[in-house]
Amino acid sequence: MRSEIIKILLENKDEFVSGEHISERLGISRSAVSKHIKNIKNQGYDIESITKKGHKIFGCPDLLSGGIIKHDLNTDFIGKEVIHFDTIGSTNDYAKEIAGDSIDGTIVVSEEQTKGRGRRGKEWHSIKGDGIWLSIILKPDIYPHKAPFITQIAGASIVKSLRNLGIDASIKWPNDIIVNNKKVSGILTELGAEIDQINYIVLGIGMNVKTMNFPEEINSIATSIFKEGYDVKRIDILKNILEEFEKLYLDYTERNDKSSCIKICKESSAILGKKIYIINGDKKRKVKCIDINEEGNLVIINEDNDIEELISGEVSIRGEHNYV
Repeated sequence: MRSEIIKILLENKDEFVSGEHISERLGISRSAVSKHIKNIKNQGYDIESITKKGHKIFGCPDLLSGGIIKHDLNTDFIGKEVIHFDTIGSTNDYAKEIAGDSIDGTIVVSEEQTKGRGRRGKEWHSIKGDGIWLSIILKPDIYPHKAPFITQIAGASIVKSLRNLGIDASIKWPNDIIVNNKKVSGILTELGAEIDQINYIVLGIGMNVKTMNFPEEINSIATSIFKEGYDVKRIDILKNILEEFEKLYLDYTERNDKSSCIKICKESSAILGKKIYIINGDKKRKVKCIDINEEGNLVIINEDNDIEELISGEVSIRGEHNYV
């Protein structure tokens, strides 16, 4: 309910909105409106309340609440339903629990994760209010074998969004977003499916936005948007990601068109033309990246000068000397 009140105030941010109007629109009592407004103010929203005039919003805290996300969000279905937490174990875990009863495009977002994780079960460092911890519930009408490409759509969407905001970002194929040769964001895609039918896809995105200090074991490979000198609000990054993702996602799921996504992935690649290490279990070999083909597979030349294609999700990648 608070999210809906915030949405109403933001829709009318140039004028006062009466408590009566809010109560009629939401079907709650005026005393309930007053209680919600008080709690909203306690969250850090700058709201002026004047008797017989109503309530007017002047500023919002850097929260990723539903009302703020949905205000002026330019999407058809992604993010139209927002579930916001102050803290949660894992947005992906929760999204999987509710996926069956949720509408397509529902997002789960939290100010903090206590059990966040990346690929291969690795822990994701999540600090309250410092980043974007997001899961999107998707229900595409495609075969399960086509689902892995959605990870690359997410990567392309994130890097495009950051570049829209003036941030020099790149992609370490297929699911790491890089700023200044360090990881700033990762993607974890999880699938609920039968042999020939997808029940749901949960697309998890974690991004370090404000974090300045990292644990020693990841300090050499992790960074944040702020740490690299970019002063950008989390809400602006999140909205950009949702809008860019929907465009590329619909290209793929409705028109079977990968071209825009592949173009972004190639133009923004952190590894094309470079020598890298391919890590598969306890095996490690040096190769050179030469292309991302029309299927989204990474094309490499191995040590025997043979050309290979790598499929997303089957290996890990490290740079020849550093993370990329």
